[in-house]
Amino acid sequence: MDNQFKNLPECLDYFKEEATCIAYLEYQRWGGTPACPFCGVVNPYRTNRGFKCRDKQCHKKFSVTVGTVYENSKVPLRIWFSAIYLCTSSKKGISSLQASRQLGITQKTAWFVLHRVREMLKEKAPQMLKDTVQIDETYVGGLEKNKHVNKRAKNGKGEGGRAKEVKTPVFGIAETGGKVVVKVTNWVTKQNAKALIDKHVETGSNMVTDGLSMYAFLGRDNRFKHYMVDHKKGQYVNGGFHTNNIENFWSLLKRGIIGIFHQVSPQHLQRYCDEFASRYNTRQIKDHERFELSIQNSEGRLKYSTLIGKN
Repeated sequence: MDNQFKNLPECLDYFKEEATCIAYLEYQRWGGTPACPFCGVVNPYRTNRGFKCRDKQCHKKFSVTVGTVYENSKVPLRIWFSAIYLCTSSKKGISSLQASRQLGITQKTAWFVLHRVREMLKEKAPQMLKDTVQIDETYVGGLEKNKHVNKRAKNGKGEGGRAKEVKTPVFGIAETGGKVVVKVTNWVTKQNAKALIDKHVETGSNMVTDGLSMYAFLGRDNRFKHYMVDHKKGQYVNGGFHTNNIENFWSLLKRGIIGIFHQVSPQHLQRYCDEFASRYNTRQIKDHERFELSIQNSEGRLKYSTLIGKN
């Protein structure tokens, strides 16, 4: 289906009718062969309101939105698609306040819609990185001077002088010239770093880190070759190896959070990281292609009660 719109007005114009949105979603989700989201049987009966499974043991009714981020939503698909386009095409994302203005919905609705979109953008399966992989950590959070005096940590640090008490630590691993995986964590420890590497880095890869002593364990791990770039000694390249990719991603993430969202709670930080990682990992394709890819990955649900921590 030809949907090469280049901006939000073209997107809104393309998805002018709800029937167009439904047909588009059916095509992107099923590729012309509808399947029951409950049992997986294909070619269901088409009804006036959607489909009915042809399997005699299932026989359930469903629509194309069942099992997706749009399920049971009163927001029209036209608005959903426009929100996805805004979120995926804006280099640093879009705030719920700005989205509410552009889409003509309340800020609360925009906030929920955008969080569902972020849930949709996260990797459905472990992303495996290979060849030369950079690992680094950063901290995300507000400045102490901007907090109420009762909420400030003493001397700008938490108990024991750990930055973790003030800001939320985030691990990142980036394939040189390739993709990135980002994980919010409670502590910056060797165990947490190793768990991330074990899950996302192929054996035989070159591991590049800064001079933090915590990463010394990589030099003893015979699955990898470890290259250290010690910034404290003024070293930024070691035999052609560097940590520029992951550091550039940190810069993009922090500029987006500070400039667009202003503040992000630790509870929701992983979803924002997933959003930025998704755009970064698809940076070489066009906006309409990224939008299409996102629609194809729209299965999965995030309930409001789960989002606000009541489940």
